[in-house]
Amino acid sequence: MTVTHCGVCHSDLDAIRGHQGPAPLVPGHEFVGIVRAIGASVSQLAPGDRVAVGNIVDSCGDCDMCVAGQENYCREFPTLTYGGTDRHDRTTTQGGYATEYVVRERFAYALPDGLDPAGAAPLMCAGVTVWEPLRRWDVGAGTAVGVVGLGGLGHLAVKLAAALGAEVTVFTTTAAKADEAMRLGASRAVVSTRPGELAAERGGHDFILDTASGQHDLDPYLDALRLDGTLCIVGMSGQPTFDPLALLIGRKSLASAGSGGVPGTREMLDFCAEHGITADVEVLPLTEVNTALDRLRRNDVRYRFTLAVQETG
Repeated sequence: MTVTHCGVCHSDLDAIRGHQGPAPLVPGHEFVGIVRAIGASVSQLAPGDRVAVGNIVDSCGDCDMCVAGQENYCREFPTLTYGGTDRHDRTTTQGGYATEYVVRERFAYALPDGLDPAGAAPLMCAGVTVWEPLRRWDVGAGTAVGVVGLGGLGHLAVKLAAALGAEVTVFTTTAAKADEAMRLGASRAVVSTRPGELAAERGGHDFILDTASGQHDLDPYLDALRLDGTLCIVGMSGQPTFDPLALLIGRKSLASAGSGGVPGTREMLDFCAEHGITADVEVLPLTEVNTALDRLRRNDVRYRFTLAVQETG
């Protein structure tokens, strides 16, 4: 496929920082493009089709996770889009900061008509990362949902949860983001740094999706859950801290999720097409990738960078 647009994920920064060894590293695991050539066994795609690729490009296909459509949890570990090991020739996979990519058909998703490619690229990582837990915990009409953080993950969580019919509350440390939360579809915003605002949320939410990447205390968000509520962490790196008693009181659950399998990713793309949902992006040419990475490092983006690799057409 010819890559036309590639999102810039915070995990790209982490991979670059931690890269060692003689092999080159080409990041990028949320990208879209156009099929240019197909192998003899390809049956669902044809040259000229628009496709999207996420953060895994292969799996064993036989384990219980793969059979369940959760290839992202493959028991033999899924093949990562970059920095992984190709299951056929054992070479190191390279990502979408490139003009072309060769991918197995099963992991090349038809991009629905009407989705802007620049805004659709981040759906393949950030989008499916928040979509999977929203679906797993049956978020919909009548559900009171909290979203912690309003960044690359959080802004898509708000859009998707609102489109599913939930009443969405955004928890943010930045008062200026309250109006942004409403624009994205939230019903209300809580500024967690204001004394008393977070405490006033006690027992008010069925499900809270924590997308914040920085280290923070989970107890106030566990306290904000109703009986049998769930706090799901998808953004935090490092060791989370919480009081086990906060789980006991109210029979609450602490959970996590990562990426998505083939069925869930297809469902997410179709839902986004139906509801006109894409990421809010700032588009930069591929030649300015270092600018994008530097600004992302400083959190100077709303809400995702997309690199324009090649013009479509």
